[in-house]
Amino acid sequence: DEAFDGIATAKANAEKNLRSARAIFESHLQSVFTQRGEGWVEMTIDQISTNLDSKRIPITKSDRTSGEFPYYGASGIVDYVTDYIFEGDTLLVSEDGANLLARSTPIAFSVSGKYWVNNHAHILKFGSIATQRFVEFYLESIKLDEYITGAAQPKLNQKALNSIPIPIPKLVEEQAKIVESIESLSEETQRLESIYQQKLTALEALKKSLLHQAFTGEL
Repeated sequence: DEAFDGIATAKANAEKNLRSARAIFESHLQSVFTQRGEGWVEMTIDQISTNLDSKRIPITKSDRTSGEFPYYGASGIVDYVTDYIFEGDTLLVSEDGANLLARSTPIAFSVSGKYWVNNHAHILKFGSIATQRFVEFYLESIKLDEYITGAAQPKLNQKALNSIPIPIPKLVEEQAKIVESIESLSEETQRLESIYQQKLTALEALKKSLLHQAFTGEL
């Protein structure tokens, strides 16, 4: 019982630290986008990117041939196929699915290389990778409920996506500095989250080990 109490306390602390790491990162994002500096402007998605949705081609699972190129959908890679239709850096944004509201996984994610995209993710091309990453972080920091239609099947259509206002520095160099600071904190947050998750896994394993030892007379 004493050991289990200690494990429970350690787990509670690890879970608290895990939540805190994520909260610190989200707080930093909020401060970046709300405390706007001089030279910031507000633009819509269609003013700072080119939409490539018309070039998407969905392939049903039965028609796909397994290969080396990622096949992206609304929440990331769903398969690997033998050919590609896009190449280079773009930002994918979920077009439909419950995750648009739940936000359990990213709804905006940067991709590069050679890949295929189906019709469940919008595909946006930007003039610079700094602008692309800036918009990615911004979309991840805000709620999109007011732009989403449909209750049974939430959808963020192209018109609604294009209308989202983005507060952004006019200078790409300033965008790059902000992105660099966010990426640095994001990497540290992920490192901390990994550490606390490993601790939680180890504590659960310890609990099972103690139980096993207790009932086999080894404790």
